[in-house]
Amino acid sequence: MANFLDTKNKRKSAAITGVLMSLLIVGIFFVGLKYLDPPEEYGIAVNFGTSNVGKGDIQPTEPLKSASQEQVIEEQQEEIQEISESKVTEEETSKSEDVVTQDTEEAIAIKKEQEAKRKADAIAKKAQLEKERIEKEKQDAIAKQKAEEQAKKKKLDALIGGVSNSEGNATGGEGNDNVPGDKGKITGDPNANGYYGNGGSGNGGDYQLGNRKPLSRPKPGYECNEEGLVVVEIEVDRSGNVINAKPGAKGSTNTAQCLLSQAKAAALKTRWQADSKAPSKQIGTIKYRFSLSQ
Repeated sequence: MANFLDTKNKRKSAAITGVLMSLLIVGIFFVGLKYLDPPEEYGIAVNFGTSNVGKGDIQPTEPLKSASQEQVIEEQQEEIQEISESKVTEEETSKSEDVVTQDTEEAIAIKKEQEAKRKADAIAKKAQLEKERIEKEKQDAIAKQKAEEQAKKKKLDALIGGVSNSEGNATGGEGNDNVPGDKGKITGDPNANGYYGNGGSGNGGDYQLGNRKPLSRPKPGYECNEEGLVVVEIEVDRSGNVINAKPGAKGSTNTAQCLLSQAKAAALKTRWQADSKAPSKQIGTIKYRFSLSQ
């Protein structure tokens, strides 16, 4: 034994083993397996009864009296009848539900078809109205254009004395070329003395004299093959008469003598509003534009 426990570790291991074994033996006595006498039974509980069939909610404590054969048959017939009636009721209910469902689906389909047709009609009507509107605007624009052209033609005819082309019935002529005809342009002014330029308001001018406005604005003659802007400095008295005119002032772009002389002559013939409070010699300007382009 001394040789078995000859080291410190062996003696320590033997002591620990002894303690553990002691605790295990004590545990077995106090917390060991229990034994029931008699042992518990395991399984499924079965209801108390005296026959293989039964009916009702009251539990008898003694065997029931045997029912007669006729009573059993009657009860079985009643059960069969109840089952049949229940089945018939369920079939009728199911059939009724099928009919209602079928009617509902048909109604929904019809309603959807009507709604689709209504939307299609609305879209078609809107498209038709839009087409009619565009056509009406187009016709109105054409009518307006024709009316404007007619008005321009009437105004032009009135301006040149009712003659709208060179193939008219008027006699005589006017010009400086010693050749039969009426020299000028269809858009010109019958009362103008010049033959060059683009007619219309091409020989018009800008009139500046403080707050006073021109009452008459005669156009300058146009007798030379020149173009450009001629600025005329003027002096006007209180009565509105131009008492002095100096053509070729600052801003002029062409100082050809033929243009300057015609601009001065037109400026001296211009009449202005009278103003008793104006200076005795009020200074202003008139701008004449001469053009050869169409």
